[in-house]
Formats: sequence, C-alpha cells, structure tokens
Amino acid sequence: MLLHSRATSVDSAKSPARAEEAGKKRSARNAFEALLPKLVLSPTLIITLVFVYGFIVWTSVLSFTRSRGFATFKWAGFFQYARVWEHPRWHVAVENLGIYASLYVVLCLAIGLALAILLDQRIRAEGYLRAIFLYPMALSFIVTGTAWKWILNPGLGLTKLFHDWGWTSFQFDWIISDDMAIYTVVIAAVWQASGFVMAMFLAGLRGIDQEQIKAASIDGARMPSIYRRIIIPQLRPVFISALVILVHLAVKSYELVIALTGAGPGYSTELPSTFMYSFTFTRNELGMGAASAVMMLCTVAAIMVPYLYSEMRPRRSGGGH
Repeated sequence: MLLHSRATSVDSAKSPARAEEAGKKRSARNAFEALLPKLVLSPTLIITLVFVYGFIVWTSVLSFTRSRGFATFKWAGFFQYARVWEHPRWHVAVENLGIYASLYVVLCLAIGLALAILLDQRIRAEGYLRAIFLYPMALSFIVTGTAWKWILNPGLGLTKLFHDWGWTSFQFDWIISDDMAIYTVVIAAVWQASGFVMAMFLAGLRGIDQEQIKAASIDGARMPSIYRRIIIPQLRPVFISALVILVHLAVKSYELVIALTGAGPGYSTELPSTFMYSFTFTRNELGMGAASAVMMLCTVAAIMVPYLYSEMRPRRSGGGH
C-alpha cells in the first residue's frame, strides 16, 4: 500500500509536467503548420514582387526619361508620352487595335455562344466535338500564326488548294494587302479563342436551373423566346468574364501578329505591342517604348480593375440589411 501510494504521488507530480510538455509540442506543431504555407509561398511572392511589380515600377520610371539604351537616364517628364501620341505609327497601331479588338471580341462571343448552345443539346459525340473546339486554345500563338500564315499564303494554302481543284479564279491575298491584312489576324485569333469562349458559355448553360425552362415550355414559350428571355440573361456574368478576358488578350497581342504578318505589310498590322517592342529593342529607345508600354498597362488596368472590384466586393444578402 505504501509503495502504491508513493507511485501514485510520483505520477500525479509528473502529470502537470507531461501536460505542459505536450502543450509545448502542440503549440510548436501549430506554429509550424501556420508558418509552412508562408514558407512555401514566399519564393513565388518574392519573384512576383521583383519580376512583375518591380519591373512595372522600373518601366514607369523609364517612361519619364530620355533613355536610349542604358547610357542616359535624363529626366524628361511627359516628353516620351507626347512623342508616342504624335508618332504616326502609334495612330496606325491604335486604329488597328480598334478594328482587331472589336471584331475579335464580337466574333468570339457570337461563335462561342452558338457552339455552346449547339453542344448543350446533348448531341452525340459531344465529348469529341468539345475537344476539337477547345484544341486551338492549347496551341501557342506562334504556332497558330505560323499555321495560318501558310494557309493564307497566296502561293500556298487555300489558294493553291482551290487552284488544284480547278478554281483558278480564286485568289485569297488578304495577307499581303495593306487594307485587308489586319483581318487575317482577326481570323487566326478568332479561330484560336472561340473554343475557349464556348467552354465558358457551356459551363454557364449547364448551371442554369432547368425547372425554369420546363415551366416556360409548359406555358407555351418557344425555344427562341426561352433563350432570349430566360437563358441568355442568366449568362450575363459569363459574358462579362469573357469580354474582359478577350479585351485583355487583344490589347497585349504580339506573338500572333509577329508570326502571321510580322506587323506588315509595311505597318498595316502594327499594334501597340509591336510598336512597343520595335522602339524598345530594335531602335533602342527605352523611354519611348516604356511610355507606350505604360499606356497599354493603363488600358488593361482600366478594364481589369473595375471587373476585379466587382468580383471581390462582398455580395449583399437578399434581406436588404
């Protein structure tokens, strides 16, 4: 009995120490688990801060200088921005961007919505068709531009194909035409992106409550009316998301234009991105190239910031509180 009581007293004396030690281990483990995500993400965060936002700041600083190469950094205020706006090539680039972006966005939305509605009919081989329509988006813009350059080449591609079929009067020479070359860029860009827009719309269509559609059908509404009054209005968030993505892609388009037309013939397919690259890396006018890059950044920010604000803003509950 005496030994048992002594053992019990020793165990009871050790219990607080063991509990304290277990608590310390638990606290250390919790602290490590809380720190681990920060340790894992910190390299990516540092790289992003330096090579994205750091270079944005550096480009903005360069845009206010008379930099030619890395030799001179004389402060110039808004001189480079004035030069950009007065340059005739910039006006051509902005005009081409207006044509290209407008047609690109409208055609991608129209074709994407039409393909999504087609696939939403639960047709046979839907999986294969969806993969075929999505495949172009898996290609790089360089590959797309090179392929379409061959297809649209007056001596090869479509023209040669139709000539081999005996249609010798067919001559598709848009790619070498000053007035029509920009439309070849639109064709290639729409071919690549319309499948991606289709996938966005198809996801939106599959998320619509089918009970509303059934109720409208029972009430005698025809399918065109159902799409116009019920389905398409509910796709508004998808329309906005697709619009933002497409405009963003259009503003920064570079690889496709260079691979397809080389910004030519002449400067007929010049875009702000090719203008920026030419003056920065070909003419070595860093200040002017940086000014055009900042103007492109402001254009993209004017589109993205309101969209991100609307998406991140907390939604109010339906109770009106």
